[in-house]
Amino acid sequence: MDDLEAEFQEIHTAFRPRIQRYLGRLVGESEAEDLTQEVFAKVHQALAGFRGDAKIATWLYRIATNAALDRLRGSSARRDAPLEDTLEEDAEAVSPWTGESPRSPESQVAFQAMNECIREFILGLPESYRTVLVLADLEGLPDRELAEVLGVSREAAKIRLHRARERLKRELAGGCDLSWREGDAPCARKPATKIGEPK
Repeated sequence: MDDLEAEFQEIHTAFRPRIQRYLGRLVGESEAEDLTQEVFAKVHQALAGFRGDAKIATWLYRIATNAALDRLRGSSARRDAPLEDTLEEDAEAVSPWTGESPRSPESQVAFQAMNECIREFILGLPESYRTVLVLADLEGLPDRELAEVLGVSREAAKIRLHRARERLKRELAGGCDLSWREGDAPCARKPATKIGEPK
């Protein structure tokens, strides 16, 4: 095995689970495995030309993001594909949206319902907003890496993320009675309003 092949195997072992999780959040679990294979085939082909201008993780996210967007724009894309759960199974889980964790079994039920509600609304966002939210808020990429993955300036990435978060807040405010505090009931969808009716 030559040095390049050994390097690829090391990258594949270290990053495949993370990239597959990320793709699952964008295109759905049913397509994530096949798409992950495609991504790493591209990585294998391009590795010899990788000059280290970006972190290896950033480079991988960029390839995966482009592959996911191509898939989402294709005829096989499903906007209703579920995002992978963002919660851990234990009581110490922290919501990426509120920064809080549930303290009791009852609160965990409400907490999970709230996160599910948010995930559903993310799926309805334009793909550019959905992508930047997943990268920043679920994958935890800092501004600089976010900009590199998206192929835009750092300022443009920050603006897009801000707009995506604001859009998500508006969508949630208009469509979901969303709150999570100890003792709260799970969030509930607001009744649909007809055009011309006050919300």
